[in-house]
Amino acid sequence: MPYDAFKHVDYWVFDLDNTLYPPHARLFDQIEILMANYVMRELNVDAQTAHMLRQKYWTEYGTTLAGLMHVHDIDPDPYLHEVHQLDLSGIEAAPALRAAITALPGRKIIYTNGSRAHGEGVSSALGLEGVFDAIYGVEDAGYTPKPELTAFQKVFTADGIDTKLAAMFEDDMRNLAIPHQLGMKTVLVGPAESAPHIHHQTEDLTAFLTHLVR
Repeated sequence: MPYDAFKHVDYWVFDLDNTLYPPHARLFDQIEILMANYVMRELNVDAQTAHMLRQKYWTEYGTTLAGLMHVHDIDPDPYLHEVHQLDLSGIEAAPALRAAITALPGRKIIYTNGSRAHGEGVSSALGLEGVFDAIYGVEDAGYTPKPELTAFQKVFTADGIDTKLAAMFEDDMRNLAIPHQLGMKTVLVGPAESAPHIHHQTEDLTAFLTHLVR
């Protein structure tokens, strides 16, 4: 692994869900249920239709929220509050991950398609409070989600990130295409998938970062 490829990096951007914590924590299962319940109630549809729409909008618009806003003109803030009322007891503190991220040189941020409050709550449950210089949610991108170019531009501009000196860590390969286009090093966190915009891949974020700072 060419870890020297990261020696120029001064800005470290991390997705949250299934990136900073592993998928086996099953946190997103809770989110999917809460999203479906919201869709059932607000659109007056049955559970099967709600889950179909949730997946359809995620595929077509980047997030279920983006589809609900575009097609049904829903108010994003109540939705974001409701779908992030989670039981975080399954999230284990990650002291080794904390040490690895703390040791990275430069500025470190979380950028999630969830809400900023969700980012704050989950990072705290992981024992990562105080590690990141900033946490950004979809509201900070004007509710436009990754993988849209304008979403990245709004967050990166607000944070002052020089993308030529930055790296992005994500579990959704769609969300690495624009960072690659902007000159960032890209790391897919999860099972290996091949695409020109993926520079590196790992299923163990802690080990990957630990090797970067040795």
